[in-house]
Amino acid sequence: MSTSRRQVREAAFLLSFEKLFRDDPLDVIFESAKEVDDFDFNDEAKQLVRNICDNADKLDEIIAEFSDKRAVSRIPKVNLALLRLAIYESMFDERVPVNVAISEAVKLAQAYALDSDVSFVNGVLGSFSKSEHVKDKAEDTQ
Repeated sequence: MSTSRRQVREAAFLLSFEKLFRDDPLDVIFESAKEVDDFDFNDEAKQLVRNICDNADKLDEIIAEFSDKRAVSRIPKVNLALLRLAIYESMFDERVPVNVAISEAVKLAQAYALDSDVSFVNGVLGSFSKSEHVKDKAEDTQ
């Protein structure tokens, strides 16, 4: 069965969210997730999670730059996982246009977060989308 990019993204979000609560190595988290019957993910989702975790400090610096109201340590973990995913895809995945990464993160927020969190995620990503970080990616792909 083929896995859509949306399914990969959602699985990566859920696994990244889980990692925010646990100090276990990613392989242990992946094994635990496999034991849950209703949760499917593939190697692409696992690689996306690894990439997000490997770049977490850089991603958090960018989140801090655009989160006027909350320090990164005070951002709810669901929001942090969504923001990391969207910013990672926006900056480092040439296959994913910035507007798609942001739109998909907002859709995931609508499914998994509180209404006020959806607004927060959308606001941070909206500010990020107008920044030099995004312009740098656009220049790199030309």
